[in-house]
Amino acid sequence: MAFITRQCIRSLSSSAALNAAIKHVTVIGGGLMGAGIAQVAASTGHSVVLVDTSEDILKKSAKGIEASLKRVAKKKFAEKPEDGEAFVQKVLKNISTSTDAVSVVQGTDLVVEAIVENLKVKQDLFGALDKAAPERTIFASNTSSLPIADIASSTARLDRFGGLHFFNPVPMMKLVEVIKAPGTSQQTFDALLEFSKALGKHPVSCKDTPGFIVNRLLVPYMLEAVRLHERGHGSKEDIDVAMKLGAGYPMGPFELLDYVGLDTSKFIIDGWHEKDPDNPLFAPSPLLNKLVAEGKLGKKTGEGFYKHK
Repeated sequence: MAFITRQCIRSLSSSAALNAAIKHVTVIGGGLMGAGIAQVAASTGHSVVLVDTSEDILKKSAKGIEASLKRVAKKKFAEKPEDGEAFVQKVLKNISTSTDAVSVVQGTDLVVEAIVENLKVKQDLFGALDKAAPERTIFASNTSSLPIADIASSTARLDRFGGLHFFNPVPMMKLVEVIKAPGTSQQTFDALLEFSKALGKHPVSCKDTPGFIVNRLLVPYMLEAVRLHERGHGSKEDIDVAMKLGAGYPMGPFELLDYVGLDTSKFIIDGWHEKDPDNPLFAPSPLLNKLVAEGKLGKKTGEGFYKHK
């Protein structure tokens, strides 16, 4: 009877913790996505710790966040620049940095991971954090292509593990895909939805399927454009113009591939092809593979399908 009582108390306290608003957020990964998530969370009054492996990376992240906040303030407080500066400093005070993920998660409500798209690396990270974080802490991955259930399998908190897929640039893009894996509890999912809304984002509910919603449609679309070009059925320039003027897209598929990164797109499609080799939508592209092998990865390297200054 005592055991049952203890279990009930533990369950009730866990439920209460999950129903409480998320106030303290730990973001793992100081790249563009992680820094963007940290900025948005701090801007909406959350206490944020941004974590990465080196102080140099974190200093670069901090400079990027400050520059981004100043751009926001310039527009938001055009007539009162002094209020804009106060806004920037207020947000920056909500952000601290650390190279020790294990220590900082001991007092956090939510961990958002935004590191390299490598399943083992993510599993190793969450496996270590799972031992240090309180029972109430929710874990979430910002993965764009890996199954949430596979990442969560390295932890003992499948019910408190979900996906929060933000879009680049995070401060500008309103969408967040909130992913409910098979083990994710409804309370955890609801907490992630409410957190997304608290950030001023528009969350959409997703199942734990390849690419969720956006990338499941977007990546095959971009690859089909490459196949169209490979077959000689259209130049990349004409295909881009056709999709912009005919479908109202802000960028054509080749422009978008260069923006996203050819290596990123190849990584996603290769992973899906490995899991579902008979699906023609997931077939690799010889041209994409060639460009990646040559180091032509898009805007970040100065050349992809197009040359960039």
